[in-house]
Amino acid sequence: MGQRAVGGIVTLLLGLLAVPLVAHPQAPGKLPRIGVLLSGTVPGPSCSFPDFLRALHELGYVEGQTIRVVWRCAGGSDDQARALAVEVVHLGVDIIVTTSRAPTVAAKTATSSIPIVFAGGGDPLVPPALVASLAHPGGNVTGVTNHASVAFFAQYFDLLLQAAPGVTQVALLLNRRSAYTADVSQPVEAAAQAVGVTLHRVEVESPDDFEAAFAAMTRQGIGALIVSSAPFFNRYTAQLAALAATHRLPAIAASPSFAAQGGLMAYQSSPTERWRRVASFVDRILKGAKPAELPVEIPMKYDLIINLKAAQALGLTLPPGLLLLADEVIQ
Repeated sequence: MGQRAVGGIVTLLLGLLAVPLVAHPQAPGKLPRIGVLLSGTVPGPSCSFPDFLRALHELGYVEGQTIRVVWRCAGGSDDQARALAVEVVHLGVDIIVTTSRAPTVAAKTATSSIPIVFAGGGDPLVPPALVASLAHPGGNVTGVTNHASVAFFAQYFDLLLQAAPGVTQVALLLNRRSAYTADVSQPVEAAAQAVGVTLHRVEVESPDDFEAAFAAMTRQGIGALIVSSAPFFNRYTAQLAALAATHRLPAIAASPSFAAQGGLMAYQSSPTERWRRVASFVDRILKGAKPAELPVEIPMKYDLIINLKAAQALGLTLPPGLLLLADEVIQ
């Protein structure tokens, strides 16, 4: 074999040895890591969002093969959210995905460099602001907002008044400790004024306050109820639906389980569509996009669930037009 041929083989072998290990996408520990910080879900096997994993899979990502997902659940505690945000940052994840406002604020406080994508959490411009503007976030945070605008709550009132015509007194059930309370109060009040309804704020701190709160609504002659979408209430939908039935209050909430467990209506942005948009943000960021340059998105699809049995128990005859609007009617 000639000297030139031997030299060529040696060069080829050296070239192969120089290929970095990160060129192998399946190499252990080298997969992109996504830290998901949830608010209302309690720790345990249910600490995950299958919709998010399905949305990632639609984009070609497979957990354990092309990405790793680290789940952390704060169980509705703001203090726990802050501790878990620090933990997720220390794990060295590539992206943090959050649900609700408290985990997003906690993550933003914990890091100014790791990209953060939020799924919901109210108005990102309410202090402490998460972004500089919806069109130009300007930092390491972006996502899909469920910002409760005046127009959104006007739809809440419209649905309630279609179900229970003539109602003039509506209560808004709020959690005194939730950051969402400040976010939602002004747009709900503006929407109530626009439709000529008197709004009563009813604040609770724990489920021990529910009975007294509903008794007070009855004494005040409240005709209908809006349950705010603070994560706190998502854990007590069965109890709230039962109390609404006992006190004969037509009620609407964000959580689908409220209607499923006996409440009159549930109305919220489509969870499936929301997680598809969040997965799209994650995909773009993993491919090099900067959160500062990705505009915050607003949900385009909302799901309405009506419990017809609850309506009948309340003595309500729902108009056909309202039933046609529903994505699901529970018989």
